[in-house]
Amino acid sequence: MKKDAPKTNADPEMITAGAALLSRLRRLGVDYVFANSGTDFPPIIEGLAEASQKNMELPKTVTIPFESAAISMAHGYYLASGKPQAVMVHTNVGLANCTMGAINAAADNVPMLLMSGRTPTLEKGRLGARTVPIGWGQEMFDQTSLVREACKWDYELRFPEQVYDALDRAHGIATSTPQGPVYMSLPREVLCEKAPAAGAETRPQFQGAKSAPLPHDIAHAAKLLAEADNPVIFAQRGAGNEAGFAALERMASRWGIPVSQYWAVQLAMATDHPMAAGPDPLPLLEKADVILVIDSLAPWAPDAGEPHPDCKVIQLGADPLHGRCPVRNFRSDLSLPGEVGPALLALASALEGYADEYRDRNGKRAEAIAKINAVNQASRIASAESTRDNAALGKAWVSMTLAKTLGDRDASVFSELGCQLPFMTLKDPQSWFDGPHSGGLGWGFPAAMGYKLAQPKRTVVATMGDGCYMFSNPVACHQIAEAMNISMLVIVLNNREWGAVRKSVLDIYPEGYAAKANNVPLTSLSPSPDFVQVAKASRAWARHVSSADQFEIALAEALVHIEEGRGLAMIEVSISPD
Repeated sequence: MKKDAPKTNADPEMITAGAALLSRLRRLGVDYVFANSGTDFPPIIEGLAEASQKNMELPKTVTIPFESAAISMAHGYYLASGKPQAVMVHTNVGLANCTMGAINAAADNVPMLLMSGRTPTLEKGRLGARTVPIGWGQEMFDQTSLVREACKWDYELRFPEQVYDALDRAHGIATSTPQGPVYMSLPREVLCEKAPAAGAETRPQFQGAKSAPLPHDIAHAAKLLAEADNPVIFAQRGAGNEAGFAALERMASRWGIPVSQYWAVQLAMATDHPMAAGPDPLPLLEKADVILVIDSLAPWAPDAGEPHPDCKVIQLGADPLHGRCPVRNFRSDLSLPGEVGPALLALASALEGYADEYRDRNGKRAEAIAKINAVNQASRIASAESTRDNAALGKAWVSMTLAKTLGDRDASVFSELGCQLPFMTLKDPQSWFDGPHSGGLGWGFPAAMGYKLAQPKRTVVATMGDGCYMFSNPVACHQIAEAMNISMLVIVLNNREWGAVRKSVLDIYPEGYAAKANNVPLTSLSPSPDFVQVAKASRAWARHVSSADQFEIALAEALVHIEEGRGLAMIEVSISPD
């Protein structure tokens, strides 16, 4: 048998493809790999050990005991940092548990690198070939089909030397406008082979492609808004960044334009801003002659009302027509595709050319709108306050009290059918995150944990209904929080039912048989587990409350606990049905 040629100085250093993959992720700016390992992971684990021994820079790898928590933590980390993270799971079964999270990430335009092993192709004869029966049981004709519709790009790694190019391309596509998750499958045999070590530190080959509206379209939009008698702005997914947030607040004030944040998943404007309108878009729709829609999937409910036929509608966002949505017929007379923050800055700048001409009119309009908004906001807060001593607490009072107690803290509230934005005073662009409109439940708890990892000094509160808490796989989430010493507050608003489902039934059949029944079928979650005991199983600080006094005391104590870095705190609040 012919002997291998001796290695010379000209021979490149080779490392396992697993080590190459992990080191390249770090070079691309990935801080964390949220992983749930399986039998496809030996080359990944060996690669971690090899790269560590060779002092290669690596992302932090975190063992996550349930896949949906892993992908939601990557989602939350991006919301806090603006940096895509990596999720790595076990073949088709792990990927199946990630599917809902991928759908949520796609709905929120959150970029991430989703990877899963692929069951070995070969049954024998190559390192990494099948060794146990699940190698046959997990085989699929098209494993990627589990997440293909939710991902912008997908690929199966074919050769070990591809790992750098494939990851660079994945990252570049994920961060291009509109952003979103990408997926790569990793066959075990390929990861068991070697790749050149030198490729790990070469500079990334692709930067995400960012888009911006055409200048003449920005000028057209500015003219429409400047000349409008009753302009309105609808914003649902924030203002892009802090600069966009500030630009929108200035623009709305300067031009006297009310801003409705209907079903907002992120804040585009402080809730107590003079131009911040109430949650009902209908009164604004009825009078509007020009509407600016900012990154909103469904800016109003068409069955409740539509803009006047002569009203001009401008849609601004990464994908203004939301091409991923098969049916979406919100009119767009002018579409402004691009990153939201820079586009808002450009629009505000273009409007300045009309400022002197319309100064008096804008001032009077702003004053009138501010008075209406102040009255409506005071009424909402008073309504919430009036329920303090009711027989059962309600979401409105809990929401208002949480916001008041947080006060001037640098705080972020995550809500998944939990606290309600209309009753809260929040001012910071990072202060509010609601569940993605895709509605994949169980997102809020782990997303808040991921956010806290990226912003360790910030006060983070995750609020959710009892159903959402159960969907989050709370045993897994509490284990992660304890293992990583994540000090945040979880508030479970327990009404012992699927409140959103019951409300939907009553909206469609207000006089129906279900409405007249003592219990609406398929909505009860009674008897409720003792969620305090679930949290205490992982040594969390936990309380159950059912009165206003108890909640106020528990909230104050919980905030002290987490702000001293003593781990997770959980308050279970018994509330009335919505």
